[in-house]
Amino acid sequence: MVDASAVVAFFLREEGWERLSRYMFRTASVGHVVKEFYNSVWRAVRGRKLTPEEAGEMVSMFKRYLDKCLEITSEERLVDRALEIALESGATVYDALYIAPALNKGKPLLTLDKKTEIAEKYGVATLPRHRQL
Repeated sequence: MVDASAVVAFFLREEGWERLSRYMFRTASVGHVVKEFYNSVWRAVRGRKLTPEEAGEMVSMFKRYLDKCLEITSEERLVDRALEIALESGATVYDALYIAPALNKGKPLLTLDKKTEIAEKYGVATLPRHRQL
């Protein structure tokens, strides 16, 4: 299971992206990852880190990745469990939406976000380890 922090870092070549590449070949995520990716591209253009042309190329690459390497899990079946996790842990429902399917499937969570501690509290392993980055 991969969250938006990892997807965005990988595509926008943010710090630590190289260490993500070995995990990015076949992944799964929730539909929210698409919205977060597009919002991050928009933010990068607004912050002048990407030109509109570069953003278009990035989106094209992401669409190919989405078609070939990223399985999207429906959020509707996960939102109740995500709310439980959020209420118990203090995480946002958005963050818990990435933890819930990893927990259900017994899979690790690929993240560069602060949700590592929360995921591990629920027995979800996280990759890559932050101290490795």
